Amino acid sequence: MKYLTGLLLALVFGVWGTDALAQITDINSAINKAGRQRMLSQRMAKVYFQIGQKIEVDRSQKLLDRSLSLFDRQLVELKNYSPTAEIRETYQQLEKSWIAYKDALLGSAPSKENGRQVLALSEEVLGLAHQGTVQLEKHANSNAGRLLNISGRQRMLSQRMAKFYQALAWGVGNDKSAHDLDVARKEFASAHQELSASPSNTAKIKESLALVNQQWFFFENALEQKAGPDKRPQTTVATTSERILEEMDAVVGLYEKLPK
Repeated sequence: MKYLTGLLLALVFGVWGTDALAQITDINSAINKAGRQRMLSQRMAKVYFQIGQKIEVDRSQKLLDRSLSLFDRQLVELKNYSPTAEIRETYQQLEKSWIAYKDALLGSAPSKENGRQVLALSEEVLGLAHQGTVQLEKHANSNAGRLLNISGRQRMLSQRMAKFYQALAWGVGNDKSAHDLDVARKEFASAHQELSASPSNTAKIKESLALVNQQWFFFENALEQKAGPDKRPQTTVATTSERILEEMDAVVGLYEKLPK
């Protein structure tokens, strides 16, 4: 019985743990959740493209369902928490874009035609989610807030790279997708170096960043594989993108605990 309970909790919480379901209590928590919205915007498109290609369909569908639910819940929390009128306006705009994006994700079975719309809307939602995160970081005006934003963006980039890879593999991406994938790879590597050099890093943060670096090696190798009809490269990208997300999320959680 205890095993089943634990399994159910794992399915609900995913890689984020119970903090993802806790209410926003302070500015660091708000920046973390705002940054997580960026990641979810990319992850939902990624798993949509995986379902369309019939890659790990059951797992991809569970990830999509959990991501949809979490995005909904966090959007309400962020709107309610908004410390300024400007930030509240950003989340009201995000809510409108989110309605259209959610409709595209849920309206019908994944298709290439709809996949192009999903790709475009994921970019629109990301833009507003990023805007809200930056506004919250500026409101915090702290080193912890800056590190939270940077590390939280790494979560997003892990999913963004996988999103573009799967979009190109499925035939819904284009030359811009290939360019944006390359840009995201360079941005991830650069930001990892910046985080690793931060004097604010605790021993635990340094250890966690080293684990991220290990996963980055495997993930980057997966991204370099050419997608094929046997779908093994696409499957590898699907699994490694989740592993690096899990490690990076642990780092963000540690930065959230730094003094404000």
